[in-house]
Amino acid sequence: MKRLIINDLIKWKNRKDRKPLILKGIRQCGKTYILKLFGKENYKDVAYFNFEGNPALAKHFEQDLDPNRIIMELGVLHGKKINPQSTLIIFDEIQFSNAAITSLKYFYEQIPEYHIVCAGSLLGITLSRPLSFPVGKVDFLSLRSMSFYEFAVANEEEMLLEYIEKIDKKSHIPQTFADKMITLYKTYLVTGGMPEVVANWVENKDVSEVERIQDVILNSYELDFAKHAPKAEFPKLSLIWKNIPDQLAKENGKFVYGHVKPGARAKDLEDALQWLVSAGMVYKVHKIEKPAIPLSAYSSPSYFKVYMADVGLLRRMSKLPASSIFEETVHYTEFKGAMTENYVLTELVNLHGDSLYYWKSGNTAEVDFIAQFEDKIVPIEVKASINVKARSLSVYRDKYKPTVSVRASLLNLKEDEGLLNIPLYMLWNVEKLI
Repeated sequence: MKRLIINDLIKWKNRKDRKPLILKGIRQCGKTYILKLFGKENYKDVAYFNFEGNPALAKHFEQDLDPNRIIMELGVLHGKKINPQSTLIIFDEIQFSNAAITSLKYFYEQIPEYHIVCAGSLLGITLSRPLSFPVGKVDFLSLRSMSFYEFAVANEEEMLLEYIEKIDKKSHIPQTFADKMITLYKTYLVTGGMPEVVANWVENKDVSEVERIQDVILNSYELDFAKHAPKAEFPKLSLIWKNIPDQLAKENGKFVYGHVKPGARAKDLEDALQWLVSAGMVYKVHKIEKPAIPLSAYSSPSYFKVYMADVGLLRRMSKLPASSIFEETVHYTEFKGAMTENYVLTELVNLHGDSLYYWKSGNTAEVDFIAQFEDKIVPIEVKASINVKARSLSVYRDKYKPTVSVRASLLNLKEDEGLLNIPLYMLWNVEKLI
């Protein structure tokens, strides 16, 4: 399946100041697959080494950190010589060897002509620890679950995507095309973007199989808590993780520690929550009271919302039947807003990274997301359907006079006096439209 990160990997390969690359990402988002595919399509040879359950491999890095010796010994393990420029070296699950992580510094300083990429499911945890990696000696990329655009490509809708991409913001998307994209969007809410789930859906179109795989992924995440998290944090991690759908379903969405466990305070649970953030499994979106650059300077560290990294896993964890999304049943009415917000969040994160905020003014108004596009600070209001009354966005616009505001909904593409309505299925094109 086509992943847009391939373009970033090719840019990395061609850079003169290239450093060893660390690819971060949650479990089962496709890191190993994409690195092997990248190697196959862009190098003469791929030397793949997996550190998980392989202490013998780690020992080659523990003797000393001489990169020339390590390369020679890896060549023996690989069965042929590892050549600079023409061989891609893949270190998978590198978090199982601190010495291997440290060795990246010496590969960069002494033999930078070798092309090295690294991946790991919980690298965010490992790299958040002191002295875990050489600062300034590695490049980073993040792979997330598949975006809606990538999902549509996997469903063989590239021609439709190309057509929509060329549409001017003053134009109208033909209703037949809009209906097709809306159906695809609702399907994405069911499946989410985990590659194995998407691949199974494309091949079988069987929701029960989709949900079986989603259950396996969710179970593997909880096993990660038990296996990799500090023992004291495991019960807290599990409580927070299972409580996320309930937190999102609340009217204002603000994360409240006391809703995870009665009587709990920030000091009791914040380390466990940060573990989930570092693992890439959840995103924190902080509140700002003033939209000014830099946005981070105006954010509140204690006032935030928490979203999941994949909207399909959120749906499955919430026990929301797939039929509710397509049939718009009464069971879906209240949670619809939360699902839509989480979808928009993951789409924006794919474009922007996790530097997103939301705006709230006392108890009077709240705008779902605030994002920075070059020198523009853009408010983004999320609406789950075609009912688009947005008093909070009006309050924000009256107060701050932004040059452009975005409303994401199921209405057609439309611009009206600085208010740009972007269909939910078209958010991947938001930067161009802005």
